[in-house]
Amino acid sequence: MSVHGEAEGPIGGRAVARRRGPGPVRPALPARALATSRRYAALDLGTNNCRLLIAEARGSGFRVVDGFSRIVRLGERLSRDGVLSGEAMDRAIEALKVCARKLEVADVARARLIATEACRAAGNGAQFVDRARAETGLTIEIVDRETEARLAVAGCAPLIDDAAEGVLLFDIGGGSSEIVWLDLTSRYRLAGPALVHCIRAWTSLPVGVVSLAERHGGTKVDEAVFRAMVEDVLGLLSHVDPRGVLGEAVARGRVHLLGTSGTVTTLAGLFLGLKRYDRRQVDGTWLDHHQIDTLIAQLLGMDFEERVANPCIGADRADLVLAGCAILEAIRQRWPCERLRVADRGLREGMLMELIEGDRLKRHRDRRAAPCAAPTHA
Repeated sequence: MSVHGEAEGPIGGRAVARRRGPGPVRPALPARALATSRRYAALDLGTNNCRLLIAEARGSGFRVVDGFSRIVRLGERLSRDGVLSGEAMDRAIEALKVCARKLEVADVARARLIATEACRAAGNGAQFVDRARAETGLTIEIVDRETEARLAVAGCAPLIDDAAEGVLLFDIGGGSSEIVWLDLTSRYRLAGPALVHCIRAWTSLPVGVVSLAERHGGTKVDEAVFRAMVEDVLGLLSHVDPRGVLGEAVARGRVHLLGTSGTVTTLAGLFLGLKRYDRRQVDGTWLDHHQIDTLIAQLLGMDFEERVANPCIGADRADLVLAGCAILEAIRQRWPCERLRVADRGLREGMLMELIEGDRLKRHRDRRAAPCAAPTHA
């Protein structure tokens, strides 16, 4: 059932998410890359962050050669005003200028640059994208929620437990949260990005860490405020899986959660006791439901200054992390899976995998279509 009347694949219904192509792929800047380059780039401009990855294709995967991440809070006050503010757009443009400089010198063959919920929802989102093109030279594509969900699956697929019958993947964003059900009972030999074919259903909640924190407050969050946040999200989830089909799959015990967001990576960093955030240790971490309960209680026991001082949270996330935990808690209450796997990867990795796989298939087709050399005669 769709949320707020949006056309979506219903979790619990019979519709299977359509497999679309990777969408328009444009050069990051006026084409300067060599035709032989095997470097690719992916940029994700979200409600809270601007992130860039530049990578070289390596076999069926890639090796990261450069990256960039900056919290820009593009969606600040968007839920109240309905438009992107001038200050927020300025912050995002400055971050995009850094990305443009990196792309200009990176010899990138192909790139995909996307914007998500903030630009989708804002009344001036399209105008901002036009401004970004004029001031940075970057052509940014505003993607729909189905595309966002599919890219999250493509990016996180390597972390799916091979023994699982299903996976409930969620991506807690700044302005929206995507939830995808992967039914793996008939996966056959599908692996990696091809697991998008196992998408049984998906939905997008019109709430993320920024919008929820702005609604309830993110600085002083006690148990009462936290419960109110959880109830807010549970109200949205009540429209999802009306027939209880996903709930039945979860009850059989062979479905695990797979989370990608700053919320779950923060929880993993706390669990590991990191003195400094380390993606290599966090990505792929397993947490059981008791450990998650303990970590959320630990965060609720911190005041704002303690959250700021924690190396896995910091000043940029201190007012958002409990809103993210509330979204996670609502998902856990709706579908109580025993295990959660943490992914420090997502849309950018999904874009890179689709770009690389698309080029690989094109080269294969070109080789098969090439005429055979004419035989020589003595």
